[in-house]
Order: sequence, then structure tokens, then C-alpha cells
Amino acid sequence: MSDFSGELLRPMTGDDDLGETRVLSGTGMCFPWLQKQIQSVVTGGKKEKDFAQTTSACLSFIQEALLKHQWQQAAEYMHSYVQILEDSDSYKRQAAPEIIWKLGSEILYYHPKSSVETFNTFADRMKNIGVMNYLKISLQHALYLLHHGMLDDANRNLSQAETWRYGEKSSSQEVLINLIQAYKGLLQYYTWSKKKMELSQLDEDDYAYSTASQSMLNHSWKTSINLCALIQIPGVWDPFVKSYVDMLEFYGDRDGAREVLTNYAYDEKFPSNPNAHIYLYNFLKREKAPREKLISVLKILYQIVPSHKLMLEFHRLLRKSEKEEHHKLGLEVLFGVLDFAGCTKNITAWKYLANHLRQTLMGNHLDWLQEEWNSRKNWWPGFHFSYFWAKTDWKEDKALACEKALVAGILLGKGYRYFRYISKQDHQVLKKKIKQMKKLVKKCSIVNPGL
Repeated sequence: MSDFSGELLRPMTGDDDLGETRVLSGTGMCFPWLQKQIQSVVTGGKKEKDFAQTTSACLSFIQEALLKHQWQQAAEYMHSYVQILEDSDSYKRQAAPEIIWKLGSEILYYHPKSSVETFNTFADRMKNIGVMNYLKISLQHALYLLHHGMLDDANRNLSQAETWRYGEKSSSQEVLINLIQAYKGLLQYYTWSKKKMELSQLDEDDYAYSTASQSMLNHSWKTSINLCALIQIPGVWDPFVKSYVDMLEFYGDRDGAREVLTNYAYDEKFPSNPNAHIYLYNFLKREKAPREKLISVLKILYQIVPSHKLMLEFHRLLRKSEKEEHHKLGLEVLFGVLDFAGCTKNITAWKYLANHLRQTLMGNHLDWLQEEWNSRKNWWPGFHFSYFWAKTDWKEDKALACEKALVAGILLGKGYRYFRYISKQDHQVLKKKIKQMKKLVKKCSIVNPGL
């Protein structure tokens, strides 16, 4: 810990407490709490005080300061909180470095006088306090550098962490090492992607093309090694999977790409992840897979995220199917999409629903419609078809209002306020559409006892 001092120390000014020194960054940012820790560890001294009471109070003050974005005040409170590194409670003492790192890095990230140099200094020091946190801090440090566009520095940081070992390798250490290698793989993928872009601008007959192609192949080999180990471990690894699959596809290994995506989506050891099914669907779509296969993938996505934007595409696939069960599911999917507030203005969804309602009734499947409507008839009218929404929709989007009015008329009858308001509007351009809407409602409304 004595190596904490060095260039970051300077005597305090006359306005400060006598006899103390402070840790400074190159920007003049002051960290008295860090120097206190240096002095305490170097001298081996420990003042008699109630550690538990002091550190608990300081932690509360720090949390409150962070919530209020009072970064300098939070830094000053760390002056006392860092004493926890000397707590007689071994559990608290062991947990302290990670807490200090999380608090300190948060403060440094947002402090107006902080800089990359300040953060780097803090991170490098914290890696050596409680060595069990070395890998985790190294990874977070690298992410910070990536955020600031310092790719070479981040790569060096990851390379150093990759070779670090302490005692017998535990399972948690192994996961962190795999994650560090995978992030290193992402950096290599970024370089590979740039080379791929350069390659696309070269003539295949040029010598430069051959050289660039070989360089890409070398990078892809290194990247695949770094990414492959991580994506075998159950977890959510979206950017790593996408990068790996992109390279596999580029080199023509479509079977390998399909296997990776299929395992990522369907392996029960992995957590439920909508993106896994989206990636698989997009891959199969690029492969021009059979409709049944595409439907089977989107059916699972529907169960996870019924409001996803791909659900309208799912509906179109179901409508093209010759199976009645798919047509029935297509109706369910549309109702499911429009159950969500974020989809209420989606004119395509309303247009699809209006058409599907009409076709469902013409196909003598009133029971399908009633099955969906019975669970919604008590809340959809207020949610979608109030007088307020009629006026608002007509003012903001007349085409949307017409589609919604047709659905309202079919489900609630021609006397319902939403349909009645829209059907009475005098609009020269939409006059023909409104007239046609009235005819359809008269013919198809489920409120009509003659249906």
C-alpha cells in the first residue's frame, strides 16, 4: 500500500488541517480519504473508534450524496468510510475493497474534476487492495476505457488481466477470465469488422486483397477462440454471440452459425432471452427457411414478448399458412399486441385486426373472436375506444381513427361512441372510406343480433 503515495501527494495549504497531505489527481481533484488509508497502513496504527458506527453512517451519507449527484461531498465522506479496510470484523474487511471500488468509481465517473488519468490511478490502486477483486475491477476498468474510445488501452488492460492468477482457480475466477477473454474478442472483432469493410472496397485480383483477407482470417481465428469459450457457459451473451455468428457466416460456416444460435435459443440451461430467438429468426430468414420453421421460432418469442415489433410479421406468416389453427393464432397475436399501451397508435396493427376480424367472421369463426373478446370487453372500450380517444385520434391521425373505428364498430356496434363520432365526421378525402366503414360494420358487427 505504500506505493499509493508518489506523485499524487502534495502538502495541504494553510486552509487545510495541519500535518495532513492529500491525494490529488492531475486535475487538482482532492481525495483526503485515500491519503488517510495510505498513512494508516504504512504506519500500522489504528485509532480507537467505533468502526461499525462510523462506517455505517458514512455509507448512508455517501449513498445519499450519490442520489443527489453531490460528487465532491460523496468523495469527502469516503475520507471516513475507507476505515472499513481496518475493521476487526474479517467479513466486513474482505467485502470492503469491492464496496470502495463501486462507490469510488461511481464518484470518479461523474465528478466534474475527474479525468481518465484520475480514474486509471484509482483503478490501478484498487486492483491491489483485496486481490480477489482484481479481475472484476480490471474488466470494469476496461469497459470505462472503451466508453472513452481508448481501445488500445482497454485491450492492454484486458491482456494483463487475462494472464493474472491468484491461488487455485475458482469457478468464479474462471467465468471472469472467460468474460475478459470475450471482451478482448469483441475488440478483435471490431478490428476484423474494419478489415472486412476495407476488403469490400478492394478488387479480388489485387495483391492487397489477398493480404487483407489473410489478415482478417488471422483476426477471426483469435476472436473465435476468445468468444467461443464464453458462449458455452449459460448466460446472456448477446453481443458476443452476434459477433461470433457474423464471422461464421462470413466464412461460409452456416451450419456452425445455425448450431450456435439454436443452442443459444433452446438450451434449457440458458436463461430465457427474447434476443436469442430474434437472432435465430433473422438467421433463418436470411437462409430462406420454410415458413413452418419461421413460425415455430416466432411462436416462442410471442410467448415471451407478445408486444414485440416482429409480432406483426408473425401475424403475416400465420395468415399465409393453410392451417386454421394458425389463422386462429394470428387473431390472438393481434389482440395481444394491442393489449399494450405502447402499441395503441400502431396503424398497421389496427389495419390487420380490422381485416382479420372481417375474414374471421366471414369464415364462420365467431367463436374465435368471442374467445378473445370475452376477456377484453370490460377494459378495451375504455382503453381504446373512449370519446376522448375518438377526438384525439381524429385530430392527430385520421387514418388511424378510421381503422380503430371499424374495429370498434365490429366489436361494440354502430351505436358505440367511438364509431359514432368518427362516422359523423365530414372529410372530403376520407368520405368514401367512412361510407365503406359503415357498410362493413352493418354487415359484420357481432353486436348485430342477425349475425
